[in-house]
Amino acid sequence: MLQIDLSGKIAVVTGGAGQLGRVMVRTLAECGADVAIHYLSSEAKAAELKSEVEKMGRRAFTVQADVTNEKDVFVMRDKIVQSFGAPQIVVSNAVIQYQPWTNVMAQDLADYESQFRSCVLHNVLMAKAFVPAMIEAKYGRYVGINTECAAQVLPNQSAYVGGKRGMDGVLRCLAKEVGAHGITVNQVAPGWTISEADRVAGGDRDSSGGYSKNVPMKRRGTDQEIANAVAFLASDLASYVTGLYMPVCGGAVMPGI
Repeated sequence: MLQIDLSGKIAVVTGGAGQLGRVMVRTLAECGADVAIHYLSSEAKAAELKSEVEKMGRRAFTVQADVTNEKDVFVMRDKIVQSFGAPQIVVSNAVIQYQPWTNVMAQDLADYESQFRSCVLHNVLMAKAFVPAMIEAKYGRYVGINTECAAQVLPNQSAYVGGKRGMDGVLRCLAKEVGAHGITVNQVAPGWTISEADRVAGGDRDSSGGYSKNVPMKRRGTDQEIANAVAFLASDLASYVTGLYMPVCGGAVMPGI
């Protein structure tokens, strides 16, 4: 029986203390990885998650950084390497949230800049910081968290879509640049996902079915389903998969051939 085995691997998850990040961290740890948990401001959540991971018998490390700042990312890299060693798995999950989502004419220019920084520069900096050690080791797994929105390009999503499409371009180029070194670069693109916050609030907030009616599977996905896809792409089961934009959205997005 095939199993996802990340034993002996070190992973770093940006935004690891967030709603989706926490599930990814737990899942990677359950598969055997030691995990560096990045956070920006959620120190208490990161510390709580560290304790959870350690109770699983895995090593965990919390590290604060602004992933849009070059100095912060390289300091974070150095702290992780000194404590754990060089990560073989990078999951770039952090993103700046903004409100409101509105049309191109009304959207604040600062929102486009924030999405460029947290989607594009975030990934450029993580690659610059962590991929060289992967090249030296001739092994690595880079998984970026994109979104179904990047393919849907719906009204009022331009800042988010602009950032995520830029991220897609960077990571596709990176996949072609580092593939010869045994490194895969892929993206998971969630749909509107049921999170821990939704469950605390009483479950699926899409009670009217407005979103789900357009999903072939007629439901929202779960954070665990997203984390499962990340674990697969981080594993050797996906050793010959690279350059992939993988929608995990019940068929709401189906890239063409």
